[in-house]
Amino acid sequence: MTSTQLPRQRGVVPPTMLIRRQLALLTALVAALALAAPAASAQTSDGVTRGATYRDGPDNRYLMGGEWLFRLDKAFVGIGQGFATQESTDGWAKTTTPNAWNAGDHSVESMTGTVGWYRKDFRLPSNRKRYSWLLRFESVNYRTRAWMNGREIGSNTGAYLPFELRIPNSALNRDGVNRLVVRVDNRRQIDDFPPAGLTGSGDPTGGWWNYGGLLREVYLKRVDKVNIQSVLVRPTLRCRSCDSNVLARIKLRNFGVTTRARVSASFGGRRLRFGPARRISGGKSRTFTARLKVRNPRLWSPRNPRLYRVRFTVRAAGRKVQGYRLHSGIRSVRVSKGQLVLNGRRVRLRGVGLHEDDLASGFAISSARRQQIVAQARELGGLVLRSHYPLHPEIHELADRHGLLIWSEVPVYALRVAALARAEVRKLAARQVEINVLANRNHPSVFVWSIGNELASTVGPIVGNYIKRAARVAKRLDPTRPVGLAINGYPTTECRPEYAHLDLLGVNSYFGWYSGPSGQIADREELSGYLNFVRNCYRKHAIIVSEFGAEANRSGPIEERGTFEFQQEFIRYHSAIYASKRWLSGALYWTLQEFRVRPNWDGGNPRPEPPIHQKAVLRFDGSKKPAWFDLQRAFKSTKQYGG
Repeated sequence: MTSTQLPRQRGVVPPTMLIRRQLALLTALVAALALAAPAASAQTSDGVTRGATYRDGPDNRYLMGGEWLFRLDKAFVGIGQGFATQESTDGWAKTTTPNAWNAGDHSVESMTGTVGWYRKDFRLPSNRKRYSWLLRFESVNYRTRAWMNGREIGSNTGAYLPFELRIPNSALNRDGVNRLVVRVDNRRQIDDFPPAGLTGSGDPTGGWWNYGGLLREVYLKRVDKVNIQSVLVRPTLRCRSCDSNVLARIKLRNFGVTTRARVSASFGGRRLRFGPARRISGGKSRTFTARLKVRNPRLWSPRNPRLYRVRFTVRAAGRKVQGYRLHSGIRSVRVSKGQLVLNGRRVRLRGVGLHEDDLASGFAISSARRQQIVAQARELGGLVLRSHYPLHPEIHELADRHGLLIWSEVPVYALRVAALARAEVRKLAARQVEINVLANRNHPSVFVWSIGNELASTVGPIVGNYIKRAARVAKRLDPTRPVGLAINGYPTTECRPEYAHLDLLGVNSYFGWYSGPSGQIADREELSGYLNFVRNCYRKHAIIVSEFGAEANRSGPIEERGTFEFQQEFIRYHSAIYASKRWLSGALYWTLQEFRVRPNWDGGNPRPEPPIHQKAVLRFDGSKKPAWFDLQRAFKSTKQYGG
């Protein structure tokens, strides 16, 4: 298996041997059709263009745009067909990527998941034999297998995080048309991230809609002898007036015969010194390290998001073979005496949660939609974005440029103790944390590594073991940021010693909206006392309200749940309580804009509109609910940075 993400987990287990055999036969028939090599004279409109939707990263990336073909696996034809089609040829429908095949299909079958196939015919941008080629998938949900010209090239399990597959030279047609085939299975299991399950009435569960497909972009990546495996640029800052020490590290892998490679780089126009050329054996990796002191640094902050340009150049055999660029920010973020501190100043952050969901395209959102999200958050007056999974790379870059902070979380969401009891699951969950840190650690906007959301409130040895393991992984890879976890805010929860491995605690606060176990959060008057209890339990932790919100989809009496008026009053009451807690490091509203959850979703609203989550202050069409302006006033009246 060739993959930079997760190893393959076991497949979905059908109930009988007969069904297994039938599915295997159908899959084999579809595979035989899909994997047939294209004729050399095939007419293609491949749409492979140089560049990427986001600017940072390696040179020589090619966006796999243009026309793709899609079809459901024959075993699933007739169910869950929510994808948009143009015209169909031999069962294949024309489409483009990113693509969520079940966007707009709100059926139970759509939520439960199916298997889909993608096909792309293309020519290599260059036929030179010295080049190797990789495929980079930014996010595929959930289990992926890929073939090139009939040869399997790799697999991956997971979503919302990137992975790369190296294409063997022997599988490439350098002078003609290549056929890429990708099989995507979005049937999730109870120990996936996030997990799947069923309610007592047999309805599917889940924290957000189970979109299937190539949800983010696919790239070809050209490699000339040496591949850049990873890049780290880590500025550290001891105090606001101190000089900054910059650590730069680049890991190279030699795809060819033994060679000597040399790295040069610049940080804000100043040279980074990596030393002389070094030998890298064929098939091996080598790491190059440099350090730089920056005097009187220009600090990155929400007020002034100043960035330094960083450029790497790799040479082998006397010529340039690779390049890499990124934009770095010098700032410090830490927890001190129970307060979150940015550049030596304590913060009282306000912000919003979000899902990358679009009314028409589901999770396969466009660059324009990502820019809109950032603009809406800034208009609202928020400084923080949070989702239940790592956000798209372009959102990270936009946050870097516009001074937004990102609560970066992995989709280890509501995982049952029975699932976490398996060592393999805890290992895979911690691996999610590792991949997220490696993918996003160069962004100054990221201020916390969140290792999960709403795990068991009664934390025992099993959940405690995961917390300890995941926190260690994050701190080993990045000791410069706090590690956090979002928890259900229930008053009966005792002080948990297992949280000692964390620096920051997020509290999901729905007092006065949900009733909670035994009705313990039904009364909003209990909110203030509960927050004081949390503060007393965790004096060394920074505390942030990671969620609060109330559903609204109509006008009506202020006392009636689900009305715009009730939502407005809910926001005003909660915001006043949070403003009164001077030690509280932040409060995040859930969510910015409506998104899809599951077919039976009601969200506590007596008149719901499933599957839409309607706690947002923006409707799905982008129009503002009355509560938008209440939340905006609360955000803008708070001195969030430097207070």
